[in-house]
Amino acid sequence: MANTAQAKKRARQAEKHRAHNTARRSLMRTQVKKVLKAIEAKDKDGAATAFRSASSMIDRLAGKGLVHKNAAARYKSRLNERIRRIGA
Repeated sequence: MANTAQAKKRARQAEKHRAHNTARRSLMRTQVKKVLKAIEAKDKDGAATAFRSASSMIDRLAGKGLVHKNAAARYKSRLNERIRRIGA
């Protein structure tokens, strides 16, 4: 447990940051699920639109360090591959 005023403040800030980061990560996962749902429905246009939105969010979170940049690239690559397979 924090003893000094500074440590108590940092603990409060860490809790706020954790809640914010968790919400952002959850939002990203929701965006990815929207893409997957469109892919399952074989809706190439809808999937492409959802992918653009998800891709933007993934990149933003990777830039802030919430998702590792390689993990972000992997998410985008796999989603894009699945979208391209719809037309084939």
